[in-house]
Amino acid sequence: MTLPRVLVCDDKENYTKLFQRILPDDRFEVVTAGDGARALGLLAASEFDVIVTDIRMPGADGLTVLRQAHARDPDIEVILMTAYATVPAAVSAMREGAFDYLAKPFEPDEALLVVERAVERRRLRQQARDLRLALEGIHQIDKLVAKSPAMAPALALIQRAAAGDATVLLAGESGTGKEVAARAIHASGTRHDGRFVAVNCGAIPEALIESELFGHVKGSFTGAATDHRGLFEEAEAGTIFLDEISELPLAMQVKLNRVLQERAVRRVGASHEHPVDVRVIAATNRDLRAQVAAGHFREDLFYRLNVLPIVLPPLRERREDIPVLAAVFLERHGGGRPGRPQGFTAESLSALVRHDWPGNVRELENAVERALAVSDGRRIELEALPDEVAQTLRPRLTRSTEIHLTYREVVDLARDRASREYLIALMRELGGNVTEGARRAGMERESMHRLLKRYGVRSEEFKQRT
Repeated sequence: MTLPRVLVCDDKENYTKLFQRILPDDRFEVVTAGDGARALGLLAASEFDVIVTDIRMPGADGLTVLRQAHARDPDIEVILMTAYATVPAAVSAMREGAFDYLAKPFEPDEALLVVERAVERRRLRQQARDLRLALEGIHQIDKLVAKSPAMAPALALIQRAAAGDATVLLAGESGTGKEVAARAIHASGTRHDGRFVAVNCGAIPEALIESELFGHVKGSFTGAATDHRGLFEEAEAGTIFLDEISELPLAMQVKLNRVLQERAVRRVGASHEHPVDVRVIAATNRDLRAQVAAGHFREDLFYRLNVLPIVLPPLRERREDIPVLAAVFLERHGGGRPGRPQGFTAESLSALVRHDWPGNVRELENAVERALAVSDGRRIELEALPDEVAQTLRPRLTRSTEIHLTYREVVDLARDRASREYLIALMRELGGNVTEGARRAGMERESMHRLLKRYGVRSEEFKQRT
């Protein structure tokens, strides 16, 4: 892992040495410059993540360094050092894009904290930029997002379906996004100005389903006080989405087959049919061919629906899509806003990718929404994810797994888990104060930093935001 590079510029050697001392060499690469001209030379020759510069220096002042740095890389974070007499100048410089300023003399912990925050903001900026670049390589139709090879055939058929008006049958496990795909076909097609009417065929009582789909006339049955338009008529010039089509009773399958054949509906109690101009998209999580063979689904209706079949693969077969989908759900549910998580830790993202997601995309969205609700830091940590997801990285030891490990491996696993849980609890209680945490743990501050790094615990994510 590349360490963040920090350029410290000050004509007073005691300050450049101070930063070399307070920025641990296992977490930062520190380069120093004794004047502004030297700093500009280093900027021209090398890349830096953060610059800490005095405002008043020979050769070139800190404001010149700030402007030159941002001209080369707008994402470089610049921290200004200033005596109290020039604080107004530093505040003015922040309007030009400086990250923060340190008024001399300052506490070492204060300086370390400001640099850590600057590094984190640069990382978040780069992460956002990289995600935007990644999204450019993602196939997106309406709200259907995918980049994995496994989704390529389905996306090609969805695009073809959107260009025509054929009946579509979407198949795939529960939660794979069949309704999202149906809405994408509708929104991208010629009927996008019409209504999209979604119907869950398994949720309507059997006694009411004919009336709900096709409508009824006044007096056709007890309680029919007025004429009622069915959902097919509601979808006129648009699309009707018949989800869980396999749950449709056999008697209704006969009537639906006739509607698809004649492109007309007959309301319950009516003596004549009413033409409808509607596109039909059906969906199922079952094998309809097997249902036909078992006598649970009519063969003629199957072939009338199966004009353009599209199979959506489960999420476990398209893991390349998980990071992007997680980012989309993070933004959808409020992440990325001020004071909310901006992304995921590497550990939590790894757990998301490794999990098999039996509930598919729907389960992933629920997991991200839940993690947002329990997260306080800048990024979603492993502990914020549901237990079944987090355990993909740290599976619980059982008798069946223990027998495959040596005694030393079992002890090491238990120690690592206990160490990480201790560090998280310590940082949470102390608000991310590493110095106080080291004192409480009875060790040197640098040793505490090494432990936090080893176990992936980021102290800044526990600091109170202002």
